[in-house]
Amino acid sequence: MMSGIPFSVYYQDNDIFVLLGCGISTSIIGALLWFFTRKTERTDIGKREGYLIVSLGWLVMSLFGAVPFVLHGSIPSYTDAFFEIMSGFTTTGASILDDIEALPHGLLFWRSISQWIGGMGIIVLSLAILPLLGIGGMQLYAAEVPGITKDKFHPRVKETAKRLWGIYVILTSLETILLMFAGMNFFDAINHSFTTLATGGFSTKNASIAYYTSPFIQYILIIFMFLAGTNFTLHYFALHRNFSFVKTNDEFKAYSLFILITAIVIMILHHPHLEISLEEKFRQSLFHVVSLVTTTGYVSSDYENWAIFSRIVFFVLLFIGGCAGSTGGSIKIVRHYLLFKNGFLELKRLVHPRAVIPVRVNGKAIPPEIISNVQAFFILYILIFVLSSIILSVTGLDFLTSIGASATCLGNVGPGIGTVGPVANFSHLPDFAKILLSFLMLVGRLELFTVLVIFSPSFWRR
Repeated sequence: MMSGIPFSVYYQDNDIFVLLGCGISTSIIGALLWFFTRKTERTDIGKREGYLIVSLGWLVMSLFGAVPFVLHGSIPSYTDAFFEIMSGFTTTGASILDDIEALPHGLLFWRSISQWIGGMGIIVLSLAILPLLGIGGMQLYAAEVPGITKDKFHPRVKETAKRLWGIYVILTSLETILLMFAGMNFFDAINHSFTTLATGGFSTKNASIAYYTSPFIQYILIIFMFLAGTNFTLHYFALHRNFSFVKTNDEFKAYSLFILITAIVIMILHHPHLEISLEEKFRQSLFHVVSLVTTTGYVSSDYENWAIFSRIVFFVLLFIGGCAGSTGGSIKIVRHYLLFKNGFLELKRLVHPRAVIPVRVNGKAIPPEIISNVQAFFILYILIFVLSSIILSVTGLDFLTSIGASATCLGNVGPGIGTVGPVANFSHLPDFAKILLSFLMLVGRLELFTVLVIFSPSFWRR
């Protein structure tokens, strides 16, 4: 919270003492919690404890993170402030702010850095810097890191977390430098770098990326959104010049081809009569496809005014997601890849019922329990989407807004369709809807099972 104070001082804003007071108060409460539990006998953290710590950790961070907005008065309603900061920590990017640029710079920075922290994960950050959580840390890592497998490039989870954050910081610094070179000032550059690498999508401008007319800025953001949606394990191997691991990765190839083909199709079919250059058509199509697939949620134009075909495709993209092990949300490319591959192989099994035909990814057979897990995840994801859409419609929201808000918050994307489209926000929604959508953000960010398992009766049995 206090990291935004230098910007408040530089721009002579009135949020200095709010950030300072909230930061000190939060630190004192944390210190007291540690003091009164420091002599507690420690044991290894099991799976159930891991799930509970992660879920409650994100909830408590959001409860405290909302306070500066309320005390400053920029977001008077605590429900609205909680929605905004939960959207930050879960890297959703959905906002209730009607005038983002009216916020003082310190609070804007806190809003952006919340996404940067949430992008790699609060618990992974803790594993990287706090040896107190070194014991049993793998259970926390497994509970939070997205994907069907937990790729580790070091046997110790603490070292894995440090390497992940090292790559994260390098990419963030590089993007900041490039955005400044392209014309952004330092404040805007570092804020957009935070929210790009986190695939969060918060901007310091009301018009989001549409504020910037520079094609160079848009191409920089496209590249880094794409990198943020890539498995960070691949970044690690690429930095160590092990490019063969990257080239042979089935998920990365599917991810890259899907984005490229979708962007080309939209470029060809979206308003071919528009009198703009071919390069601009491709750039606008590629920008929005990458933004939605990686669940970043930046917008450079109002795609609600695009052709019907494009709008339908963009809605479908809310359910795709980036690679496993990335900062992206939604279902993830690898799950779609496994479902499609298993579906086609099922046709072969019908013709050859005695044959053993495993699903292979990267040349390795995927265990049946992983396939079952992916199928259960997909069914549960769609079920939650349908139920939440129905509940939102009961609050008085129209059909498009209900399905758009549910899909974008569950997928941690940001912009939806209807009255929560790319140039609108969530401020007009009733408080109940905001609380429900906040819950969907948390469930989506922690990959459904981590949160929902807590509500299972078996979780609480010995």
